[in-house]
Amino acid sequence: MRRVLIVEDSNAVRTFVRGALEDEDFQRAVGGFDVLEAASGFEAMALMPRGPFACIVTDINMGDINGLEIVNFVRKSEHHRETPVVIISTQSSSRDIERGLSLGANAYLPKPFSAVALQDVVRQLVAPGEG
Repeated sequence: MRRVLIVEDSNAVRTFVRGALEDEDFQRAVGGFDVLEAASGFEAMALMPRGPFACIVTDINMGDINGLEIVNFVRKSEHHRETPVVIISTQSSSRDIERGLSLGANAYLPKPFSAVALQDVVRQLVAPGEG
């Protein structure tokens, strides 16, 4: 089964994102996938060998390896470079968004965002033309 990786140091946000992605109707719309969680960038890097992933959802501001470094790693990785990446962040200026997208993120959702907004973005990335 396909997998999605959530990289977020806030337990509350990780729980919210997991809930949105594990919603039954959403899962049905995208053909289903398992959700894996990483509480830090370091933990995410340790999970990368378990890929491939259908999508990675990452925060930017984390204590060790930040989300922009994760995007950079994914884009340079032979095994992950095609993986869609969604940045979720409180940094929401047009400059921040531009920077994230220019590094290779496929989408950028400023916090706070709704479950539906996240689902719409992930649906477009993991199941193009469906839904």
